[in-house]
Amino acid sequence: MKQSSKTVSADSSARQLAAFVAKFDPKIATLIRSVRSALRRRFPTANELVYDNYNFFVIGYCSTERPSDCIVSLAANAKGVGLSFYWGAKLPDPHGILLGSGSQNRFIRLESAETLARPEVEEFLCAAAAQAKSPLPASGRSNTIIKSVSAKQRPRRLSQG
Repeated sequence: MKQSSKTVSADSSARQLAAFVAKFDPKIATLIRSVRSALRRRFPTANELVYDNYNFFVIGYCSTERPSDCIVSLAANAKGVGLSFYWGAKLPDPHGILLGSGSQNRFIRLESAETLARPEVEEFLCAAAAQAKSPLPASGRSNTIIKSVSAKQRPRRLSQG
């Protein structure tokens, strides 16, 4: 089910977002919430584009409502949470910590929100913001926009077996 960003109120977005996160095991849900909070503080004027897709739950931090203007994303599945750099293949990686081999995206696995404060990760966050085609607004209010919800999804909790 696709939803228009214009038809969903802030309260409704917050309720939907909470419901998406509640699908995860408590440990992963806590990590998602803490990483989201840290990214909101780091990018206070960024729009949050939310996707509850088949493979991943994703919150992209973008200067506009276009996914291609995404600077960084929180991406979660039943196994954990990652920090995904939409244009990560173009970022310098002198510490060799970016994972992935595609032509565009790179990511870092997050054990905790404190990982975002590591100097080498902060370098990536600054570089990703600097390379954005559309810079983040210097001031103003951001929006949380539910972009899509897949009817069919992989389990958000690990099976006990």
